[in-house]
Amino acid sequence: MLGRTAASLFWMSRYVERAENMARLLEVGYRISLMPRAIEGHRDEWRSTLTTAACEASYFAKHKEITTGDIIHHLLFDEDNPSSVRTCLETARNNGRAVRTALTRDVWESLNGTWNEFDQVKPESITTDRLPGFLDWIEQRAMLFRGALLGTMLRHDTYFFSQLGTFVERADNTARILDVKYYILLPKPSDVGSDVDIQQWATVLRSVSAHRAYRWFYHDSTYRPWLVAEFLILREEMPRSLTFCYQWITRALDGLAELYQQRYDCQDEAIDIYGRLKLGKMEDIFQNGLHEFLQDFMKANNQLATDIAQTYNFP
Repeated sequence: MLGRTAASLFWMSRYVERAENMARLLEVGYRISLMPRAIEGHRDEWRSTLTTAACEASYFAKHKEITTGDIIHHLLFDEDNPSSVRTCLETARNNGRAVRTALTRDVWESLNGTWNEFDQVKPESITTDRLPGFLDWIEQRAMLFRGALLGTMLRHDTYFFSQLGTFVERADNTARILDVKYYILLPKPSDVGSDVDIQQWATVLRSVSAHRAYRWFYHDSTYRPWLVAEFLILREEMPRSLTFCYQWITRALDGLAELYQQRYDCQDEAIDIYGRLKLGKMEDIFQNGLHEFLQDFMKANNQLATDIAQTYNFP
């Protein structure tokens, strides 16, 4: 496969995943901003959302202060923000169009239809009371794309490069949302274990559709920080956990190695990250620092994405 084709497939899936993740981050910020503590601290909650999304610099390049309306517009509709939902969906659609003949009709129509519908939405129509429903729609459209890809694509290089884009992006997002929760939202030790702390952990779980799954898995209605972190980092049963993502990254790279009859260093790199996650223990992670662990993971994940691009000659 040509490098530019592989790159388009990788970034097509990565940008769809990023659009969904952006909707999820907005949902977290919105829910937390409605909590009682947010009356005096809503700007910190929204700032943490910008930080998690890596959009703080782009936001303050255009705005002097944080307001709910400006945050929503910047993360959903701002064409100058390379990670806004609008930019992500448009870029994903353009990448899909570039490799249209490699996609099934269902995959292409899910991409094209989502972009066409989103493009008709007027930003001023998404008021705070309509925001949750609109975010749900974005998440559902991303799941439609993923379902079409999983249900109709042949298991060859087209599929493998698409899967790599999805799970590299998902792993980055899960690590970011955990890091911002633990390191930015709760700078005071006195907050840990408080009612506000527990509510925020519950909100984080809801943002990754893991609220009920957590309670079922641990048979516990109490949101314990170390268990939430374990669930989103180490539990392979959780489809947005870091370990689950790397299970699929290694599978995709194994598939490419088998298809092309050649093994590359990036495959061993992914296996090494996956192995460390599989053998990881939360007591060790917390003892050494959750923030430090997540920062190291994001650095390794970004390096893997760079190495994949170099290995397969992405332009």
